This record gives sequence, structure tokens and C-alpha cells, in this order.
Amino acid sequence: WLRCFLVSEAVSAEEPTETMASQKREERLRKFRDLHFKRNEARKLNHQEVVEEDKRLKLPSNWEAKKARLEYELVVDQKKKECAAQGEDYERVTLLEVSAEDADRWERKKKKKNPDPGFAGYAEAQLRQYQRLTKQIRPDMEGYERQKQECGEDFHPTSNSLLHGTHVPSREAIDRMQEDVEKQIEKRSKYSRRRAYNDDADIDYINERNAKFNKKAERFYGKYTAEIKQNLERGTAV
Repeated sequence: WLRCFLVSEAVSAEEPTETMASQKREERLRKFRDLHFKRNEARKLNHQEVVEEDKRLKLPSNWEAKKARLEYELVVDQKKKECAAQGEDYERVTLLEVSAEDADRWERKKKKKNPDPGFAGYAEAQLRQYQRLTKQIRPDMEGYERQKQECGEDFHPTSNSLLHGTHVPSREAIDRMQEDVEKQIEKRSKYSRRRAYNDDADIDYINERNAKFNKKAERFYGKYTAEIKQNLERGTAV
């Protein structure tokens, strides 16, 4: 009987030990499964990042700026449609939302972006003149639609169309061109141009630099030395 009692006590003492070992094993297996799941998840995320990075590298260098610009244009178009539906002026609504500080900053930035470098050559001057004139052009949509209706199918000419010499500009367009040409002539008249060379003038210089110096001296001191100069020319100077 005593032997049976001792055996039963030993079995009952081993049961909690086996239970604790089983729990520890289950906990280790659970941690292993979690680690395995996290490793697979990290591998999947890394693969996605590699794919996205490869796509970004294949895009143009200015893609982000272009994307932001397109998104901004979509917002502007949507705003214009809303203003048109409500019968409001888009430019006026936009200006009402701009503070004085922002407007002043944008104006300074615009001047800094397109500074006037002065005269550097006739080609550069002609290009700046062309850019200035084209910026002033405002399309006449009413005239466009009217001319489109008048020309009909010939508005988009083909090889069989005969439109040369048939267009007659309106009186308003002629007056506008005349006014613009007169403004250009008036502006050119204010330019300081190189003086023409006078063959009959006295040569009192040895080179161009000396000629400029003599002109400056004549401009500032000519009235004081006019009599001395005349005496030297006559040969009567004392």
C-alpha cells in the first residue's frame, strides 16, 4: 500500500511539470509563428518598396513638379467652373483670397524672375521685344467665332483651299496696330544712341579714348576756355 501511495504521489508531482513544459513549448511555437509572419510581412513590404522605387527611377526628373502642376491646374479648372456656374468672375474671386503680403511677394518674385539685363545684342533685344509684344496679345474670341462662321469649312484649310488675300482686317485691329507702332516709335525716340561721326569736325584727339575725354572737358569747361582756344587758332595768344 505504501508503495502504491508513493507512486501516485510521484505521478501527481510530474503532472504540473509536464503542464508547464507544454505551456512553454506552446508559447515558443507561438512566438516563432509570429516571427515567421512578421518576416513574411517585411519581405512583402520590401518588395513593394523596391517596385515603387524602380518606378520612380524610371520617371522623368521633373515628374514631381509636373504632377503638382497638373493637380494645381485641375483645382483651378474646377474653381473656374464653380465661378462660372455662380456667375462670378474667377480673377476677382481669386484676388479676394490673396493677402497684400502674398501679392507683394509674388510681384517681387516676378520682377526677379525676368530682370532687364540691358542691351546685350540686337538678337537678344529683338527676342525681348517679341516676348513683350506677345504677352500683350489678348485673343478676340468673338471675332474668332465670327470668322469661323464666315469661312465655314475653309476655316481649317487644306491643300485645295484658296484663302490667300481674302482676309480683310477690321478697323479696330488697324487702329490697335497703329497705336502700338506709334508707341514703339515714341519709345525708340527716347533711346540714347551712338552719335554719328562728323567728317567736318576738327580732329583734336589721338584715339577714341582721348576723344571722349576731350568731349567731357569741352562740356564742363568749354565756356571758360572758348576765348583761349580762339586765340590759339588765330595765333594771337599771348
